[in-house]
Amino acid sequence: MIPTNHPPEVLPFQELSPSEPLDSSVSDLLAEKPDRLQKTNPRRLFSKVISGTLSVVEWLFGLGSMVVTLSVLAAIPILQFLSLGYMLESAARVARSGKIGEGFIGIRIMARFGAAVTTGWLLLLPLRYLSDVAFTAQIINPAGSNAERLRLVVLILTMVVGCQIVFAIARGGRIRHFFWPLNFWIIYRTIRQGGAFAKARDGSLAFLESLRLPYYFSMGFKGFMGGFLWLLLPVSLLAFGQAKTPIAPLFGFLGAFLLALVVLHLPLLQTQMAVENRFRSQFDWRKARRAYTRAPWAISFALLVTLAFALPLYLLKIEVVPQEALWLPTLVFILFIFPARLTTGWAVGRSLKRETPRHWFFRWTGRLPLLPAIAIYLLFVFFSQYTSWNGIGSLYEQHAFLLPVPFFGL
Repeated sequence: MIPTNHPPEVLPFQELSPSEPLDSSVSDLLAEKPDRLQKTNPRRLFSKVISGTLSVVEWLFGLGSMVVTLSVLAAIPILQFLSLGYMLESAARVARSGKIGEGFIGIRIMARFGAAVTTGWLLLLPLRYLSDVAFTAQIINPAGSNAERLRLVVLILTMVVGCQIVFAIARGGRIRHFFWPLNFWIIYRTIRQGGAFAKARDGSLAFLESLRLPYYFSMGFKGFMGGFLWLLLPVSLLAFGQAKTPIAPLFGFLGAFLLALVVLHLPLLQTQMAVENRFRSQFDWRKARRAYTRAPWAISFALLVTLAFALPLYLLKIEVVPQEALWLPTLVFILFIFPARLTTGWAVGRSLKRETPRHWFFRWTGRLPLLPAIAIYLLFVFFSQYTSWNGIGSLYEQHAFLLPVPFFGL
């Protein structure tokens, strides 16, 4: 029997030949289908726009949090290697993938961390203001009742706000958790269910492992040592050129020449080491030269960006800033050096994608803009010993290739 829910002329799985006309209802349905597909639900479109906008805002906030975190780490001795290691790993990921976006590692995690820190700081602002008022009242009238009541209020609010911040972080550290008044009850109910401490312990350990702090520290230390070994001899000769001996200027010119050669290869060598995660790769200068032949103009552009972004930073080496503002100059250093590292990773990535060298015309013309750039950079380095706070010692503070700080003594 033919099913009643289909027209008699067209069976559910019957194939029609091109010569057979379609039923009018079927043809109308097929004609209306594109129109139906073209219609978009306004609510769904609005939801996509809002979610996309929030995602972009979260990414930008995470980027800002990452830059501030790197600048704070760069201002702390020993932890400075974490900042350098992160930038080297970012350059390596860009080189492997060929995409600049791959160099922004952990941006979403840093967005959560930055939101937690910022929200907690905002919650503490009224408490800090009230604490100042109580301190002022204590100075004006130490034996007065107002000062005693204010101290009690500050103590109670400190306990309440502190517990609220702790419980909000325990729930996940999202912004809404800091303003939810029932965090204590939710944490208490979770503890009553059992396994809360084990879950918190495992989650904290997993989060710490995801940060890969030992790896970044090792990467930064290897990049620093390799760059320092390359720069030690040229910079020492350049510094010895200031000695009051007849042959001292000859050593100075020799140091400047060697420094020019090192500067031409060192960004590639450090990125090469980060890509292979092998310390010896920083001394394989032949491999770096072969990489240049496969992408001459890209690598020349990356080196120009590295040197150009390093020059303005010498202005921040003139005088030491106060202790409480040490992270401000390092913030500027990160903003200039991080894009240069990413650009170098992009150039190395273009070289890795090619197996044969480029035409000799591109190889030789790619070197032309490097000559004036190297000369200008050497002039800045030479005169920095007269303008920098550390004098001749500043010659060893090559922030473009070593730690992203104005002074090693930070």
